[in-house]
Amino acid sequence: MKHVAFAGRLVILGFGSIGQGVLPLILRHIDLPRDRITIVTAEERGQDVAAEYGIRFILQAATRENFEELLSPLLAKGDFLLNLSVDVSSVELMKLCRKLDVLYLDTVVEPWAGGYTDTSLTPSQRSNYAMREAAVALREEMRGGPTSVTAHGANPGLVSHFVKQALLDIARDTGAPVASPPPASDRAAWARIAAGLGVKVIHIAERDTQVADRPKQPGEFVNTWSVDGFVGEGCQPAELGWGSHEKALPADGHRHGFGCDAAIYLMRPGASTRVRTWTPLEGPMHGFLITHNESISLTDYYTLRDATGAVTYRPTAHYAYHPCDDAVLSVHELAGKNWQMQPEKRLMTDEITQGMDELGVLLMGHAKGAYWYGSRLTIDQARAAAPHNNATSLQVTAAVLAGVIWAMENPRQGLVESDEIDHARVLEICAPYLGDVVGVYSDWTPLQERGVLFPEALDATDPWQFGNFRVT
Repeated sequence: MKHVAFAGRLVILGFGSIGQGVLPLILRHIDLPRDRITIVTAEERGQDVAAEYGIRFILQAATRENFEELLSPLLAKGDFLLNLSVDVSSVELMKLCRKLDVLYLDTVVEPWAGGYTDTSLTPSQRSNYAMREAAVALREEMRGGPTSVTAHGANPGLVSHFVKQALLDIARDTGAPVASPPPASDRAAWARIAAGLGVKVIHIAERDTQVADRPKQPGEFVNTWSVDGFVGEGCQPAELGWGSHEKALPADGHRHGFGCDAAIYLMRPGASTRVRTWTPLEGPMHGFLITHNESISLTDYYTLRDATGAVTYRPTAHYAYHPCDDAVLSVHELAGKNWQMQPEKRLMTDEITQGMDELGVLLMGHAKGAYWYGSRLTIDQARAAAPHNNATSLQVTAAVLAGVIWAMENPRQGLVESDEIDHARVLEICAPYLGDVVGVYSDWTPLQERGVLFPEALDATDPWQFGNFRVT
C-alpha cells in the first residue's frame, strides 16, 4: 500500500547497504515518481541497483568544502534529503535543510571524516554524547521549520518505539494504571510510566546468528551491515546512559561535564567492553557495549526531575550487541592488530545461508523481572519481504522508511528525535518487515551467570547495578 503521496523531490545521500535496501521500500510505499529521486554517493557500489530501478545516480563525495554547492541545486522548498552517508556532518546537513526549507532524516549523528578519531579533541568531545548535544542544540532555531528526524534507523530509531510498546505491555500485565498512551511529545508522562513500573535498566539486546557459505578469512572484516560503521563506533569509547539507581561510577567511567548529563563514557573501546545480557532465543550471552545514540536519548527522554531540577528518576540504557559469529572473529582480529582495519572488507548479503537477527529491548527491574520485546527476522523472511536486504539491513530500512513517511505526514515539526515520534505509527509501517514481533518475560538477572568459577558480584543486593552486567 502507498502510505503517503509526496509532491517534492527526494535526494538520497549515500547508497551503501541501507540505501540500496530502502530504495525498493520507498518506491513500494510512497507515491513518488522515480524521476524525482536522485542518489548522490561517494562510491560506485550500488550503481547497478540504481540502474535497476531507473534512478538518477551522481557519483561524487560530499565534503566539508563542497556539500552545499553539491546539494543545493538538487533541493528546493518542500523536498526531502535522506542522509544515509558516512563522513558527512549531520549537523551541517540539518542546517542546510533548514536554510532551504527541506525535510531531513538520518540514521545516526555523523561527524565530518576523521571526527571519531580526532586526537585534538578529548574522548568526551568526540563522543556520541557530544554529537547528540550538537544536534539537539539546533532545536530552538529549527522550531516550526521543516521536520528533521535525527537518528532513526533500527538502533537508534526502531528500538525507541519498542521501548514504549514494552512499557505498555508491562503496565497491562502488572495492572498498572495507564489509561491510554500519552503522546510521544509528553516526555514526562512516559517517564512517569517507566518510573512507576520500576524499570531500572534498558538494554538494546541483539543477537545476529546469520552465517554465510564461506567463512571469514584472515585479514578480512566480515559483517551483516556497514563494516566502516561498525568499526567506527566499535573503536569509540563505550558509552551508556547512566541511571539514578546506580551507586558508583565504574573506575574507568567519566561524566561529560556539559549538556544533559544523562550518560557516561568508559576509557576503553566499546568493541573491547562486554556486558551480560539476554534474548529469548539465545538466552544469556555476552554482548559488546558499543556506543549508540539511543543509549543517551532514551536515558534523557525517561528522566524525571523535582522542582529544583534534581534528577529523581533515570534508567540506565545501553547497547548489548552480539553480532554474527564472523563479525565477532573480525573484531577479535581487529583488536589484535591494535584496532587497525583489516585490508579486506566484506558485507554478507547473497552468501548468507541461514540465521536471523533477534533485535529487541530488554527492560529490567520491574515487578515481573525482565521483559524482552522486539523483532525476530530470519534471512528467509527478509528475502521474501524485500529485495536487496538481509535480516539485519531490513530491520534498519523498514525503520528508515517509517521515519521518512512520518516526516512527510508531519512536515513542520522542526528537529525531532526518535523518542518523540508516534511509536504506534512507526510500528504499523514496519510490521510487514520485522518477521515475528514478540514479547517475552524472564526471571534472568546478571547474577545468575556467576556460577561456581566466579561467584562474586559487585552488589548481590541489587542485580541491576551496572557492575553486575559488566564482564571483567
